[in-house]
Amino acid sequence: MYIQGHYFEPAVPQNLFQEVVPIMLMSVLAIVGGFVLLVWGAERFVLGASSTARSFGVSPLIVGLTIVGFGTSAPEMLVSGVAAWEGNPGLAIGNALGSNITNIALVLGLAALIKPLEVHSQTLRRELPILLLIMVLAWVLLLDGELGRGDGLMLLLGMVVMIYWLVRLGLSTRSDPMTSEYDAEMPKQMPVWTALMWLLLGLVVLFVGSRILVHGAVDIATQLGVSDLVIGLTIIAIGTSLPELAATIMSALRNEHDIAIGNVIGSNMFNLLGVMGLPGLLAPGPVAAEVLRRDYPLMVGLTLGLFVMAYGLKGGHGRINRLEACVLVGVYGVYLYVIYRMSV
Repeated sequence: MYIQGHYFEPAVPQNLFQEVVPIMLMSVLAIVGGFVLLVWGAERFVLGASSTARSFGVSPLIVGLTIVGFGTSAPEMLVSGVAAWEGNPGLAIGNALGSNITNIALVLGLAALIKPLEVHSQTLRRELPILLLIMVLAWVLLLDGELGRGDGLMLLLGMVVMIYWLVRLGLSTRSDPMTSEYDAEMPKQMPVWTALMWLLLGLVVLFVGSRILVHGAVDIATQLGVSDLVIGLTIIAIGTSLPELAATIMSALRNEHDIAIGNVIGSNMFNLLGVMGLPGLLAPGPVAAEVLRRDYPLMVGLTLGLFVMAYGLKGGHGRINRLEACVLVGVYGVYLYVIYRMSV
């Protein structure tokens, strides 16, 4: 700048980068490290729980419907619980809804782009209406703009009922393509003590990873000046959906299409009941208006689209082809852009 005919360089705080950059770098490293621990912990947890269940003679279908579904949602549950407990319920709610949107639009979209997915399982056709029913229940509870302790308790009780229904469904199903697919994917027999060790270690790693991730995410939100909800809907949702993404793509490549879609359906049911229920129980309070105007309607729309594709209303087996996969991924890209435009 010029002062009295002389040019002076604008004064720049010398400690600006010394203060901001290290904080951002540490926050990013915390998020990346948290994601790594969550993915590894979820894999160990599923391994230990599945092996323990098989040691007691539980059928592969029941293990797949309950333990695998719960295990792939374990990162979301731990992150949601820690976030709510530490006073960041927006991050927890964003994680639940963002993960469901990510699971259908990004995870299934990318998997079907790699290899179109076909639906043969009657069990999946029974699960989809239940998922729609759960979405309606959660939406009704949120319509007053509050997620209270009563709402959270009702959602968590609903999760218990859902697990009971899945067990009954597994026991009553005599023949289903998913049975052989889950049987092929289940870990080899291992001693019970070894399985329990992996189960407990997986839980501990999940808890540690979730705490690191939440702290990093909150710091990032503070530095960028955006809400916890936005971070939960985007960065955290994508990161905690990594187990579903890995499992779904691997299942698609192995021609285990019903497992690929079943992982997403099961995870989304657990997310709505368990992940949404925890912030209501631990940190009750108002729900951001954009959740009901933007995020929840999109989740419902994507689920209805999955319903139509999975049922194959034109006859024959349901199928997600590459064109539909492109639409799903495109919708997700537009959604992220809308969030970005609304948050700047």
